[in-house]
Amino acid sequence: MSESRDKYSLYFNSVQNPEADIAVMKQAWKSRYKGEMFKVLREDFCGTFANTVAWVKQHKLNRGIAIDLDKSPIAYGKKNYLSTLTKDQESRVQILNENVLSSKLPKADVIFAFNFSYYCFQERKVLKAYFKEVYKKLNSKGMFLMDCFGGSLTQLTNDYSVYFPSMKYTYHFEQLSFDPINSRAKLAIHFRFKKGKPLNNAFVYDWRMWSIPELREILEEVGFKTSTVLWEGLTKSGDGNGKYLPKKTGEECESWIAYIAAYKS
Repeated sequence: MSESRDKYSLYFNSVQNPEADIAVMKQAWKSRYKGEMFKVLREDFCGTFANTVAWVKQHKLNRGIAIDLDKSPIAYGKKNYLSTLTKDQESRVQILNENVLSSKLPKADVIFAFNFSYYCFQERKVLKAYFKEVYKKLNSKGMFLMDCFGGSLTQLTNDYSVYFPSMKYTYHFEQLSFDPINSRAKLAIHFRFKKGKPLNNAFVYDWRMWSIPELREILEEVGFKTSTVLWEGLTKSGDGNGKYLPKKTGEECESWIAYIAAYKS
């Protein structure tokens, strides 16, 4: 894979974990709604829609909807992930090359936006319009889940890197700039290999760094009954332990990742 410089495979290996993502969704759902687990999952800004594919594999009644404006990752997902499904599983997947702001999108029990994708909405009125459409397209017993990140380090240029020895490459998440007046950050993902040329700027982002209070206030304004912050726990050494639990206050961190679960009822 590293030899082919396949940026989507490298991204999946470096960043994504569908089973862990789905576990967070189930945990957040059960903390609010008792009884039957959700069945219809909608993945906004889906990219290669790996989470959707993993979801329909888990149960014969699970249905997945995947939505993205970019045709390139959708085509990759169809070739590499959709092709791993049985005919029955594939029949329960709906893939749409659409704008998540559209008013014509399908309804779901759970809608989620991961990998900070909605940070592309830099104006409050646009983000509010998106949240309003999400609210409308949730079933009466419905949940919207998003991840978010922040901390003092996100207001400085920096380069976070992880080496993957089995594949002999290093993943770099570089913050190129930060504008404090507009809370706007430019970032890029690079893949650098032990041998051969690097894959620089494989993914480039221009994001508004939304804060948790801002996001929760907008969610309330569009109608969500309540929202909960799932904050990562700590190990004895003070590092994140990968377990996210509901919290009302968080620790002071240079860098943090959290989830917000918003409930329609």
